[in-house]
Amino acid sequence: MTESRSRVFPRLGLWLLTIACFVYLYFRIDGAAGRVGQDAFGYLRDVFAGVNWAAWLALMIPYSVLFFLIDTAVVWRIINWFNARVRYRDLLPIRGSAYIISIVNEQVGKGVMAVYLNRRDGVPGWEVGSSMLFIMFCEFYYLLLWAVIGYALGRDSLPDAFVLIPYLAVAAAAFFVVWMLYFRGVLAPRSAVRDRPILKAFREARLRHYAGIVALRSPALLSAVVIYTLALRLFGVEAGFFEMLGYLPVIFFGAAVPTPMRAAAITLWVTLFPERPGEMAAFGIVQHNFFIFFNAAIGLLFLRRANRELFGGRGPG
Repeated sequence: MTESRSRVFPRLGLWLLTIACFVYLYFRIDGAAGRVGQDAFGYLRDVFAGVNWAAWLALMIPYSVLFFLIDTAVVWRIINWFNARVRYRDLLPIRGSAYIISIVNEQVGKGVMAVYLNRRDGVPGWEVGSSMLFIMFCEFYYLLLWAVIGYALGRDSLPDAFVLIPYLAVAAAAFFVVWMLYFRGVLAPRSAVRDRPILKAFREARLRHYAGIVALRSPALLSAVVIYTLALRLFGVEAGFFEMLGYLPVIFFGAAVPTPMRAAAITLWVTLFPERPGEMAAFGIVQHNFFIFFNAAIGLLFLRRANRELFGGRGPG
């Protein structure tokens, strides 16, 4: 019973958060629609009708492909550092196929990669899980780093709440120092926790590994700054590149919250551009959900090969 509750309560919490987000969005959009004599759905319909979708697709499709290639490169680099020698091209099908499952659950998608490496290379599942945790850990610091840079470059155009970013960065940097000292054995040298298989990547990681992942990830964010800024203009909303560099890391933190339809990220867009709730809700919905489903479509191209390598008994090579 206790185990069942431990699964149900987090899911229930996410659904309650999602409902709260959409209720908030509805009232913001309905209020904006009422000011121009429309209902919320008619207001949104006009927003969607005013977008040049061909131009939008011309931005989003190349960006989604680029992200897939960079995302796979990050996984490939981590696996080769801490688990097994795997070719980049051999990870493309399994990373792509994992996007299909990630529509429902991102963590299960990562679990598929653990199964693949276990079957193909005999890598223990806990050790692959350690590498996935390492990626998630680096993701936090990569986004925080760019949030600080974005704040430094565009602080005058960002909301007042963004003044907290430097303080969060200082706290995160202090935690990172403690984290590194612990896994180097300087702090709590007799602790047995660090020896657990799920922490293998952190035991072996050096500063250059953390920095390498941040550097490898960064082109994805910088390209997103350009693409999202240009895409936003197609919805009739202007934002500068430095301004978007400040916004996007925060938005991507919101997108990491596993709310259905990325409700948390959509709500952040509306909160950051309160004067254009309809445009920002429409923008958030199509940006984040197209990205998820297009990546899943990429995965479908690799699905047959991924199934063959997972279940067809193919060995390394």
